[in-house]
Amino acid sequence: MPELSELLYRIRHSLDTQVSMSRIRRQRTLEDAITGRRVLITGASSGIGRAAARQLGAAGATVLLVARREPELLDTAHEVEAAGGKAAIYPCDLNDFDALDAMIERVLTENGGVDLLVNNAGRSIRRKLDESYERFHDYERTMRLNYLAPVRLMLAVLPGMRERRDGQIVNILSAANLYRGPGYSAYVASKAALDSLGDSLQAETHTENVRFTSIYMPLVRTDMIAPNPLYADAAALTPQQGAQIIADAVIDRPRRLGPLLGRVSSLIDTALPERADALSSARFRTGM
Repeated sequence: MPELSELLYRIRHSLDTQVSMSRIRRQRTLEDAITGRRVLITGASSGIGRAAARQLGAAGATVLLVARREPELLDTAHEVEAAGGKAAIYPCDLNDFDALDAMIERVLTENGGVDLLVNNAGRSIRRKLDESYERFHDYERTMRLNYLAPVRLMLAVLPGMRERRDGQIVNILSAANLYRGPGYSAYVASKAALDSLGDSLQAETHTENVRFTSIYMPLVRTDMIAPNPLYADAAALTPQQGAQIIADAVIDRPRRLGPLLGRVSSLIDTALPERADALSSARFRTGM
């Protein structure tokens, strides 16, 4: 079934029709949702994080910017302020948990809390299984940044959110979590762990007006995908389009947001796992 294989491949580039329909039905604007709120964005020095900071800041949020590179964070803050927003920078290497803990303590002390946490920072590694036997550290370092660092941030901001009975955690995952990502096993597994954690914590906070939103982000043209020649000519969103997906998540507070065909792929995986395995394998062998 090559047609189905091609269809499933394209889900990484497709936007969710749910977003368009929600925009038609919605009763509030981004400004209504975000004005006066404190928004912590990781990976805010470039790409999706930088674009999201500009958009949310311009809409009235106080954006708290986290990334390793201080000069780029300053540039982001200046862009936010030029658009009329408020920004503060918190340079931090999230791989360093002592530095992370000190940073988030400072954020909470200086700002009185965080109303919205966007776990956007991440590391992607493409490496086949037969190239990974002696590279356990790839899995370890990917899990450290993509899963354990967000866990530490969530555990720090959630007590305040629960006490105020208001808050949102937005976890930036990958469309590959819906259609699989052979060759990216460390990356996809780390994002899947974050997704599963959101499921568990949402159940515990369901009655407290704390929302966990999983965004299964399609391919976005950022520095993270630049080293992969397979993506040089691939269809991809711009960082601004990725930021708009985050804005939609802030306005509508959905539990999950991602490509419609990705959800179809996930259903196929549940109903016909062996067929899904074969399609995923065929895509991997052909370099798709």
